Amino acid sequence: MLRTTLATGAVVAALLAPSGAPAQGALPPLTDDHGRVLTLRGWNVEDKANRGEKALSAITERHFRDMRAKGFNFARLLVFWDDLEPRRGQYSQDYLRKIERILDWAEKYDVHVLIDAHQDVFGPAFGHRGVPAWATRTDGLPFTPHPDDWFAEYFEPAVQRAFTHLYEDEDLRRAQAEMWRLLADRFEDHPAVLGYDLINEPMGELREGEDLPTAARRIEREQLTPMYNRLADAVRAVDRDTWVFVEPTPIVGEGVPTGLGRIDDPKVVYAPHFYNAAMEAGADYDPAARWIETYEQAVTQYPKEYKVPVVVGEWGPLNNTLPNMNRFYREAMASLGRYGSGWAGYVWCYGGGYCAVDGAGTFRTNKELTAEPYAEAVAGTVTSAAYDSGAGVYRLEYVSSRRGSRVTELSLPPGAWQVTARGKAIVVRTGTSGGSALVLAAPGARVTVTATRAPR
Repeated sequence: MLRTTLATGAVVAALLAPSGAPAQGALPPLTDDHGRVLTLRGWNVEDKANRGEKALSAITERHFRDMRAKGFNFARLLVFWDDLEPRRGQYSQDYLRKIERILDWAEKYDVHVLIDAHQDVFGPAFGHRGVPAWATRTDGLPFTPHPDDWFAEYFEPAVQRAFTHLYEDEDLRRAQAEMWRLLADRFEDHPAVLGYDLINEPMGELREGEDLPTAARRIEREQLTPMYNRLADAVRAVDRDTWVFVEPTPIVGEGVPTGLGRIDDPKVVYAPHFYNAAMEAGADYDPAARWIETYEQAVTQYPKEYKVPVVVGEWGPLNNTLPNMNRFYREAMASLGRYGSGWAGYVWCYGGGYCAVDGAGTFRTNKELTAEPYAEAVAGTVTSAAYDSGAGVYRLEYVSSRRGSRVTELSLPPGAWQVTARGKAIVVRTGTSGGSALVLAAPGARVTVTATRAPR
């Protein structure tokens, strides 16, 4: 989005007619309303602790101001069905107003928002957040909490059966679709909203004799695919334009290709998460295991087959101070840049644990490596884009669109940057210490833009 930066120049704003930029490379790009190719870089924002009257109170305007100041343009906003519809058919207008207030902050700071219908271990019936208790059916099967390994709770019989009922029971299918129709109808016209993440990290019920990869592919093929088609239809009943994001099961993190089938919608984004089980349990990054390479190979199969963009919805280990974590972040950033239209790290908060920054807003160890230059929006066909972190040089090459928008926008993290353009293009700077750089190019021009960090 260019609402803030373009406000300074009417001549620039006049160039923002739809351009219909073509797909880039092997995977289609994510695009904005002007047809420009988007890159999203940002963080999840959440409030899992508060509910009811205090729901979403942990998310403040500061989150969006600070993210944008460090160069990030994307937020994956966690919302919870149990707060939105605490009783069947009774939707909380107060909760909707709180979501809208957060979206207004995002708009103020030019941050794209993905509204994520989040669940952890299904929902409050099992001590977490997500699907309301009234929509949780367990058939009396047992549930034993695992306080030291919450992910293991997904494999409790009661939790697995609850997912089966959500996917298979007609009244629950209808309730989930109605929830999404309500959200899409309320927020379809909000300028900050880029997309809807239909359900976070969906799981399901293993059958006797199945190993986990086999079960995951079956659940994705037979239950998640029809669910996503139902929910996409519900969204399209009220919103024709906003992107819908679909996730595989979390098993994709182990390098297992998804079993998802085709989602019959023109604006689908594949949104896997990028977590390694060993690292989540506290292990250091092991380059010799080639996990990143295995993940990248597996996760790109679906978008290549179905011709959809990729945005990684969550990533980032808990312990970032281990000896190999600096290497992990550098290699992860390079990998994500090879195939994805963007990512949201987990999580923008002020403190310890997974938090990106401390209480003063300073990046925690190695998290600063996520703040790189990138092209937020390219008015044309990208031929290459890469950042050499050692040299502090970002280079973008593209062919400008022959019609419509001529405005390409770069995001630059804090610091002194020199931006130049070769080809029939000029650079308009909007700040001297990080911020944005705008490039205006002639139709069909071959353009090379270089951003170089000044020596410290």
